[in-house]
Amino acid sequence: MAIFEGAGVALVTPFHDDYTVNYEKLEELIEMQIAGGTDAIIIVGSTGEPSTLSIPDHLEVVKRCVEIVNHRIPIIAGTGSNSTETAIGTTTSAEKLGVDGCLLVTPYYNKATQNGLVAHFTKVASEVKIPLILYNVPSRTGLNMLPETVAKLVKTVPNIVGIKDASGNIAQTARMMNYCDGQLDLYSGNDDCITAIMALGGKGVISVLSNIAPAQTKEMVMSYLRGDVKKSAQMQLEAMPLIDALFCEVNPIPVKGAMNIMGMGVGPLRSPLSELEPQHVELMRRELERYGLL
Repeated sequence: MAIFEGAGVALVTPFHDDYTVNYEKLEELIEMQIAGGTDAIIIVGSTGEPSTLSIPDHLEVVKRCVEIVNHRIPIIAGTGSNSTETAIGTTTSAEKLGVDGCLLVTPYYNKATQNGLVAHFTKVASEVKIPLILYNVPSRTGLNMLPETVAKLVKTVPNIVGIKDASGNIAQTARMMNYCDGQLDLYSGNDDCITAIMALGGKGVISVLSNIAPAQTKEMVMSYLRGDVKKSAQMQLEAMPLIDALFCEVNPIPVKGAMNIMGMGVGPLRSPLSELEPQHVELMRRELERYGLL
C-alpha cells in the first residue's frame, strides 16, 4: 500500500528574522495544510532548506512535525545525503522519531555511478523498516537515476516503494513505469507535470504549489483519480503561470516570497539563498492575484 495517495506538500521551513526555526509558525503552516485537505507532509525536503539546517535542527523540525500532526496524515522526512553514512544516520533517527516514511534524494555534487546508486540506497534501506521514496531531481543534483536503476532497486529492496520524479522527462518516466511492472508508487516532483504524471499511473504529487494552494492542488490530483481527466488537465493549465512564477528563481526562494506576500510570515531564507528579486516580487504578486490568492 502506498504511503499516501493524493497531494503531499513539500513544506517550507519558516524562520524568525534571526534565522532560527520558527516552530510556532511551523505548527500554523501544518494546521493550514491539514485543513486544506493535504494528504501528506513532506518535511525538510529540498523546499525545507535542509542544506542549511544543522543535523540537530533538521531532526528537531522532524520531531516537532511528528508531534503536531499526531498521526492525522502521513509524514515523510527528507533524509537523503551525498554521504551514505550521513543518510543512514538521519534516516534511522527519523524512523525513531515516528515518521511514516523517508524521502531519499540521489547523492549530489560527488554524484555516483548507477551501480553506486544501487549500493547507496540498498545500504540505507537495510538499516530501517519504514518505507522509502527515492527522489530523482537531476536539475539540482547533476545526476540522473536511470529507469533500469529504479526498477532494480524496487524489485530487490522491499522497503523502497516509490519515487518522487522531478526529471521532467516524461518519456523516461514512462519507461521507468514499464520496467517496474506495477511495483513502484510514482509521485510527480514537478508541479507543471502533475496531470501528465497521473496519466502514467502516478499516485499524486509532492508539491511546492501546495504551500500556497493546498485545496487547489489536491483537487487537481483527485479529479484525475476520480476519472475527471478533463477537469484535472484544465486545472493544470490554469495553474501554469503561477507554477512558472514559483520557479522563476531556485526553489524555495519564490515560494517563500509568495507566502510572505500573502501575509503568511514564513521569514527569510538562509544564505546562500537570497530574497526574491524585485522584478520577480511584482511577477509573483500579479500571478497570485490572477489565481485568486490575493
